[in-house]
Amino acid sequence: TLAFGGTSPNPGTVVEEFNSSTNVITSAAFASGGNMGTARRALWGCGTQTAGLIFGGYVGPPVEAKTEEYNGTSWSEQNDLNTAGYHIAGTGTQTAGLAFARGNSAPIMPLTEEYNGTSWSEQNDMGTARYVASGFGTQTAAACVGGGPSPTTMNDTEEYDGSSWTAGGNYPTTIYTFCSCGPQTAAMGSGGYSPASSAKTNLTCHYNGSSWTTSGSMNVARSGHWVSGSQTDAIVMGGYNPSATVATEQYNGTSWVTGVSSATARGSLAGSSTTGSSAFIAGGQTAPGPNSTATEEFTGETSATNITDFTTS
Repeated sequence: TLAFGGTSPNPGTVVEEFNSSTNVITSAAFASGGNMGTARRALWGCGTQTAGLIFGGYVGPPVEAKTEEYNGTSWSEQNDLNTAGYHIAGTGTQTAGLAFARGNSAPIMPLTEEYNGTSWSEQNDMGTARYVASGFGTQTAAACVGGGPSPTTMNDTEEYDGSSWTAGGNYPTTIYTFCSCGPQTAAMGSGGYSPASSAKTNLTCHYNGSSWTTSGSMNVARSGHWVSGSQTDAIVMGGYNPSATVATEQYNGTSWVTGVSSATARGSLAGSSTTGSSAFIAGGQTAPGPNSTATEEFTGETSATNITDFTTS
């Protein structure tokens, strides 16, 4: 449809175009979810928006062992980790979770625990004790990469086969307080703090099960953030740059684009792990400020036809 002319401050010079479409576009958005039972930061999460799991963390003090499950509406407290930890890492699902690499009042620990949907059981330790690391994969095919503490920050990767840990490929730089997602053989890591450059980074890397390669950089360097999804479809949320942020970015496997902002600025948060188009974030610290119990649910942009029957010629 084309309209032009008419009465205006400059009669006859205005032209407007109207485009119709057979699709209805619903924009991406965040919505409020149910509050966690315990406010905390430096925790870890996994699972999906309707079947999520969080564990560990730091209240300030104490260090937490608490586990909570999310059903898409509310959180319920479950059996604790055997050993409390903060800046903990993990991966998996609500019924097959994995926790490893944690700090406590004692020295950092290489402990590994598996969750079966009811309780945690201790497994073989990692090869190297660490915390502020990142995890990805499943309970029987997982990996942990990076971590600290400084000045012995790491870039090595360890792989877990459901029983024991073995060495994997090294990350391109020493890194901590970052996040990763995807399966063990097709993962993505982003951001974090790199002691090599003494700064937060926008680095993005892919892992193929044996080695890491660099990909397109995030638009905003950040640490203490959360990422959910896969190597080709992910969303990064929150983090610090330099203070807590609401900024999100979406990733297509090659490049990042700015996404819709979350409602609350926070870092050291947790969330879902498996999808980029339907995710949640929970907890964290609204720095400078208190720990949070808030949950936010992200739904990506959708497109649907707005007519039921049509023909083309």
